[in-house]
Amino acid sequence: MASIASRTALAGPALPLKARITPLAFQLQARSRKSNGAKRTLASSAATPQDEAPPEHDSRPKKVLTKAQKQFLDSALRVNQAGELAATLIYTSQNPPIIKAHPHLRPLMKHMYDQEAGHFKTFNGLLAKHRIRPTAMYPVWYAASSLLGWSTGVMGREAAMACTEAVETEIGDHYNSQVRELLVWKKEAKDKGETLGPELEALLVDIRRIRDEELEHLDHAVEQDAKEANPYELLTGVIRAGCRGAIWVNTLWFLAAMHP
Repeated sequence: MASIASRTALAGPALPLKARITPLAFQLQARSRKSNGAKRTLASSAATPQDEAPPEHDSRPKKVLTKAQKQFLDSALRVNQAGELAATLIYTSQNPPIIKAHPHLRPLMKHMYDQEAGHFKTFNGLLAKHRIRPTAMYPVWYAASSLLGWSTGVMGREAAMACTEAVETEIGDHYNSQVRELLVWKKEAKDKGETLGPELEALLVDIRRIRDEELEHLDHAVEQDAKEANPYELLTGVIRAGCRGAIWVNTLWFLAAMHP
């Protein structure tokens, strides 16, 4: 676990630490997410009531997870950690050619990388806390993610942003499915006079926040002419298929390890 985190930290983008977020970055962070087709599809699929968190000293009994629910959580956290690892590597490889050709994008690229690094740190902590073994396919994802980032970065700004749009479309849908599942558990617990408990409530908050930040990246990519990439349909189609395949492989690998 430590080796993965350390190697990823060393692979961070060569961005000067003294660089401050410029007014552009503040505008990007403050800007409301604009409507676009992909985002509307994702947002509508996750339209869920924002239930209030239970009181800090809730007297209701905590929900006891079934074996299947525990396996779902273990698998989800493991896949999430692998996905955020891949995201940091993509940005690490994209940054040099993109920033060299478009220096004004440095604040935006740094903003998105920093958020992905924060997501990766969150899931690293959860895996360590619950003693979940990270993916054994680290070398494969390292090579594939680095190649994807470098190749789309060399192809130009539009291709790099199309890559971000494609990845975040799949990741947003992936996190939406987890939010929906946790909300089903929450409703079941409420119907039985129980509570999810502080850990699952915190996880639900974290996944919602991370999902929203991923969709923010999608919007930034569209604003930066992702759809002008050539060939847009082929590029995004291949990348989205690759993301779905990676999620499937990580999930299958985990289940195989659970049932040798």
